[in-house]
Amino acid sequence: MIIQPILDLVAICAKKGIEHAILSPGSRCAPLTLAFARHPEIHARTISDERSAAFIALGVAQQLSQPVVLVCTSGSAALNYYPAVAEAFFQQVPLLILTADRPPEWIDQWDGQTIFQPDVYGKHIKKSFQFPDSFSNPEQAWHSGRMVNEAINLAKQFPAGPVHMNIPLREPFYPMDGEKFEFPEHPREFTLVSSQTQLSEESLKHIKNRLNDFTRILIVPGQQKPNPHIQSLLDDLSKNQKAVIVTDSISNLQSDATINLHDHWLGNESINQSLVPDLVISFGKSVISKSLKQFLRKSETSHWHIQPDGQAKDTYQHLTRILACSPTQFLGWLSQNLPDQNEEFYLKWTGLEKAVDSALPDVFSKIEFGEYSALHFLLKKIPATSKLHLANSMAVRYVNFLGKRTQEIICNRGTSGIDGSNSTAVGCTFTTKELVSLITGDMAFFYDRNAFWHNYSTPNLRVIILNNHAGGIFRLIDGPAKQPELEEFFETKQQLSANHLAEEFGFFYLKVKNQQELESALTDFYSPSTRPKILEIESSSPKNAEILKEVKSKISEVIMGF
Repeated sequence: MIIQPILDLVAICAKKGIEHAILSPGSRCAPLTLAFARHPEIHARTISDERSAAFIALGVAQQLSQPVVLVCTSGSAALNYYPAVAEAFFQQVPLLILTADRPPEWIDQWDGQTIFQPDVYGKHIKKSFQFPDSFSNPEQAWHSGRMVNEAINLAKQFPAGPVHMNIPLREPFYPMDGEKFEFPEHPREFTLVSSQTQLSEESLKHIKNRLNDFTRILIVPGQQKPNPHIQSLLDDLSKNQKAVIVTDSISNLQSDATINLHDHWLGNESINQSLVPDLVISFGKSVISKSLKQFLRKSETSHWHIQPDGQAKDTYQHLTRILACSPTQFLGWLSQNLPDQNEEFYLKWTGLEKAVDSALPDVFSKIEFGEYSALHFLLKKIPATSKLHLANSMAVRYVNFLGKRTQEIICNRGTSGIDGSNSTAVGCTFTTKELVSLITGDMAFFYDRNAFWHNYSTPNLRVIILNNHAGGIFRLIDGPAKQPELEEFFETKQQLSANHLAEEFGFFYLKVKNQQELESALTDFYSPSTRPKILEIESSSPKNAEILKEVKSKISEVIMGF
């Protein structure tokens, strides 16, 4: 028999706009699984590997900006969600995590599939709720409904994030013969009516007076989804020489008016001296560029951060002001109230950008084939409408080195781990008919191979694997690169290829080892297909390190005159 509060829970989810549930099989969670699977307004999918399931849910929620439900059985299943839960927390992505549990009297009694599940996600969750374990009193049903409403509202509330609900369930777990699931037509719902924090006129007057002290303003947007309105505001500020806008690829705010190639010169101390701003304004989440972060930390420049909830994010170690408002409000006001800026400062930044942008095609035309040069060519072939997922480590860094992108960039930079990038991209395919491209290294790809272990069609998925048979980033870091244990204990050299995986999971598969093969493979890689496709680009880790150093050296020669 399925208890009514479980049916109420699912009905409330549907009422509050939740449309997707990712379920993992188990017996203890059967009441939840059946209720979500049978609700007509919720699209339920089953993913056997809980770690992949959670990242797939993350990929769905990233695109929809709405909570996605996760359901698993009791015991270690809940722990397998943890990497994606942490990523969702720091990336501010809403998830509603429902973990089935044994009744409290059976915890730590040597009974099967039991761990301490209440508050299992610690600080990496906005809040953890404990569902009632019995409903003998009507107020317990009232309590459970209130709890579900609160959990969903909290997951959506800025900053969005994961919320956990632990649900003790008693046998029987399955409906009796002939039992019907009667979802309430009008479940009790209370809606969160939110508002945006705005700066007062008095605050803006004070800020305007303060701005008169600054003539070298740098605006740094962090990771966020594309926003045409903010893009327009930033472009106008730049074109009117009111500020220099420095963007990473994950900001999704790159344009011809922004500085996108800064990684090529910010490590040059002689150049950096003339680029130091007197005010940094930031918004959004993290940035990729280590050289940018180091440059701003060394600059000892005042830093204002726009954060609607007013929380302190002192990334550059010189935070002096938190602006508790939306970026849209402040940037719109800023464009009308900035005094004239230092023209030389603006022209220095934009001159470096133009010089590097002009030099890169010629530089890549003269270097050997490797993953860097392959990406330089390949990125031009990815359709502008494709979602572009990037795995961590070198994949996201290469793309950042190569400048402006027109595609929406998605990368799990909340915790910046290599786990889950395949699964996140798979989740994205569940939300769109547009192409979804994933650029990944071999380590991240094989780590998350269970992303494809499911029964759902993903014909719009295109996976590009940079297979150098190692964790090549360690060869670029002075510490591990100088150790005799580099290949075995840091790069973890391996000989895997994706051809067997492609056969197992029904991918169309291509492998290339040189520029000619790459160009041939890309002729129809993005053509419509009934199956997903893998393009494996094989290269040498030592050679890739040499190529990267060669590109840096040639660009250094170009910018030497600045």
